[in-house]
Amino acid sequence: MHQEGNCKVKVHIRWMIRRDMPEVLRIESSAFEFPWTEEDFIRCLRQRNCIGMVAEAGDRIVGFMVYELHKNQLHILNFAVLDECRRQGVGSQMIEKLVGKLSLQRRSRIQLEVRETNLSAQVFFRNLGFRAVSVLKDHYDDSTEDAYVMSYRCPDEESVEPATNRISRLAG
Repeated sequence: MHQEGNCKVKVHIRWMIRRDMPEVLRIESSAFEFPWTEEDFIRCLRQRNCIGMVAEAGDRIVGFMVYELHKNQLHILNFAVLDECRRQGVGSQMIEKLVGKLSLQRRSRIQLEVRETNLSAQVFFRNLGFRAVSVLKDHYDDSTEDAYVMSYRCPDEESVEPATNRISRLAG
């Protein structure tokens, strides 16, 4: 496993701006076999419900995410972390930021598609509480690959029993 110690674990997450594009495209092209182009990013981000965020460590961008706001969910369209900064909490902090935007009253889940061959992404999202909920056959334009739809649901406070009740019930 290749890791370099020059990436801080704590990141600052902010809105993506136009001048971030060269660094975002560099991360995108190193992360994916079929990367988005600058035009893909711009077309997407021009839509009213589409949001781009970057994760900064010091003065450089180490990750980004693009997602759409829907009536009852957030849909991640693109998500990547700089290769040398993977497995250092960058992606987890970005997902934490999104989870913080969820509420039972409004948008209660996060959804995304992951390529069937992208095992590291599947494991990453599963470890953060996402579950594969369906398969989209031959989903991608650039290959015949299937996609797994992965979903994270906002924890329902009412369905989570306080630990004291469970313990007292077991003890009683």
